Amino acid sequence: MSGTATAPKAPADGGVRGPGRPRVLLAPITVTPSKPLTPSHLKGLLWTDVMYRASSGLADVVYRYSPTAYHLTEQTLGFWEYLDRSVGDVDYSGLSEEQIGEMYVGYRAAAHKADAAALRPYAEAVEAEGWVHPAAARVLERWTAHYARLGMRDPGLTAHQPPVLGAEESLQRLHDLGFCLDLRGCGGPVYLDATRHGLPLRQIVDADGRPNYLACMMRELLPLAPHFDEVVLLYDRELDADYHLVERVLAASGVSVRRVVLGRVPIDGRIRSARHGGWAGHTVGALLEELGEEYDDAVLRLGLRLYFIAVLGAGQQQSFRREVLRQSLTRAARLLSAGPVPDPAPVPDVLARHRKDHLYVNPYRLTSSLLARHRPAPARDLLEAVYL
Repeated sequence: MSGTATAPKAPADGGVRGPGRPRVLLAPITVTPSKPLTPSHLKGLLWTDVMYRASSGLADVVYRYSPTAYHLTEQTLGFWEYLDRSVGDVDYSGLSEEQIGEMYVGYRAAAHKADAAALRPYAEAVEAEGWVHPAAARVLERWTAHYARLGMRDPGLTAHQPPVLGAEESLQRLHDLGFCLDLRGCGGPVYLDATRHGLPLRQIVDADGRPNYLACMMRELLPLAPHFDEVVLLYDRELDADYHLVERVLAASGVSVRRVVLGRVPIDGRIRSARHGGWAGHTVGALLEELGEEYDDAVLRLGLRLYFIAVLGAGQQQSFRREVLRQSLTRAARLLSAGPVPDPAPVPDVLARHRKDHLYVNPYRLTSSLLARHRPAPARDLLEAVYL
């Protein structure tokens, strides 16, 4: 097991609370740093970024996105053990995220998976030292560069952001709320139990004590959520059943929860998980390399947001199409070249139009309004605050 611990760094906290402003916790699904970012990942990240920046104009928003909290899942620790066992002592600092992603595809396809004893030293290093495998550190380093190029807020990709609750504390909290079925005493797993609400049992810790991502999420959100007026969960459609459970648990703590469900982006009409590969030429790195020389940063940032938010929408009906993306980039260049356009309404008033009965600003409603026909170009201060 090789690598070093990441230096502790305070997580992004949304700044100083304004007088009388509501508090919103934005908690999107965390992408595992084991593969390149794909169009589906980029869609979720851009929706989150616009939601964060727009909602921050009306509320104090904390954007919680902690890779640290999810390093303990079996899929992550198993990949790290696989790399050390199968690949050996490699200098990952010179590898691309695509190359590391191909190794992850190999891991997912491998017949042999490490047992709990083999993964225990990795889990202990993560918990005790904030240790990160050099392959994951390299992927996070590349993602940080992509975030900067795209103008997205970095929520602490390379920061050590451990969850507030320990594993046993979170299970006790779930037990106190009436949502924990713990069968470890008879050699079994731990379940998230919301059967009284008509929802099925969901295993969150296996019989060997290994947590899945829901167990890690409970450690993060259970202590944080009660301090906010609204918690927004943004996630893939495939995880809808799990997030119904999360909503039930947080609601039992007196928390107002909003779920924002996004479909993935099909490639050539097919939706495939990144764990199976098939993303060659469609990764965020490849897109930035292809488009970065043709468009300046402002056009790239606005155009990608127009495409992945307003054009694709929240569903998953449309496949990724380069020609349509380029149309959005052309539209972005036109909007940005219109010159300074005064908006008769202050930016907060403009943002408030795109809320309903919730505190967060809806990214789709706000972004699609930029494309409305027979309307003047958006004010530059709005673009600067939310998109550039």
